Amino acid sequence: MKNRDFIIISLNPWYTPLSSTSKQVAKELAKQNRVLYVNPPLDRKTIMTRKEDPALEKHLNVMKGEGEDLIKIAGNLWNYYPRTVLESVNWIPGTKIFSWFNLINNKRLAASILLAVKKLNFSDYILINDKDLFRGYYLKELLHPAVYLYYDRDYILGVDYWRKHGLTLEPRLAKKSDLVVSHSDHLISLLKPYNGNIYNVGSGIDTDMFKPDKAYPVPAALRSLKKPVTGYVGALTAARLDEGAFLKIAAQKPEWTMVLVGPEDAVFKQSKLHQMSNVIFCGRKNINEIPAYIQAMDVCLNLQVINDITIGNYPLKIDEYLALGKPVVATSTIGMKPFEETVYMAEEGGDYISLIEQAIGENDEEKMKARMALAESHSWKNVLENIYQAIEKTMLLKNGSVN
Repeated sequence: MKNRDFIIISLNPWYTPLSSTSKQVAKELAKQNRVLYVNPPLDRKTIMTRKEDPALEKHLNVMKGEGEDLIKIAGNLWNYYPRTVLESVNWIPGTKIFSWFNLINNKRLAASILLAVKKLNFSDYILINDKDLFRGYYLKELLHPAVYLYYDRDYILGVDYWRKHGLTLEPRLAKKSDLVVSHSDHLISLLKPYNGNIYNVGSGIDTDMFKPDKAYPVPAALRSLKKPVTGYVGALTAARLDEGAFLKIAAQKPEWTMVLVGPEDAVFKQSKLHQMSNVIFCGRKNINEIPAYIQAMDVCLNLQVINDITIGNYPLKIDEYLALGKPVVATSTIGMKPFEETVYMAEEGGDYISLIEQAIGENDEEKMKARMALAESHSWKNVLENIYQAIEKTMLLKNGSVN
């Protein structure tokens, strides 16, 4: 698919330092198409409570009329900062009344997006909604895209904020979408009853960023550490990660070093891990810095709690670990099934220490090559080919060309 116009809305703003599915899809799409990536609009509560947040400074300035709202990132890729303000309405108890106010919010966002569409002279565009369940709920009716694609990449209904109205609205959104795609068979099973035009398009990795043959400079904080070095890269949140498992490893193996890279939630900020001399917290890092941290690790970890959020989620970080040839120890979930022959896995709360020791003892060139080959097969190029095929089939269905 070439020379088409795409609009992407997402829960993740472009300016977040971490990688995301929506940003990677946008970059890959832009190699052959024009792409408008829309940052999430700000609501009144966010403006009031996070007005000092440096991450929002650019967006807040744009809303004041200071600076451009439409930024060209690359040849065919633009990032848009909506100037509109949405109302904070999730507190409303009834979904019917919430939906009425949510429609008002959607109309504001749609009007703002159309201003950018007009500037770029986009036409006959394809709209990809990357899990923005509420703000994108009515955009099919308001923007009239050639194809409305709902990208189901995470089970956000496991979070109270989304569950409240999402349990009712997500099935309805899936049903009215022209196309639903995901990277998880589990997530597909949840929405397939509402829309049969649903595809597993897989997940990918930026192979240009994670190069196994490149010697990345060792971050200053990781020089001269006690070996082996175990580590995790990503958001440190108790909703997904088993803090107790990390604690157990650090306590029982004081001669090892544990490196944790990423922003922390309240649980991890207060964790006893901070009091342990063999645990290093590195904080949030830009995606471009991540390969150097992974390369400095001997064994990479993904120790999860099992819940509705994690059970079927496809963990992108596993591909990043494997792309650099690193042995991985993880919790066994439905979402981890594609890695079952390559990653060392245990049930929640299992004997991760033994698996780490096994991973270190068995690490050889053959296993490294197998890991890298698996990660390479999960390229964004392959993902986009699958998405293109799904879109083309959907367009044929809409045009009545397929019986």
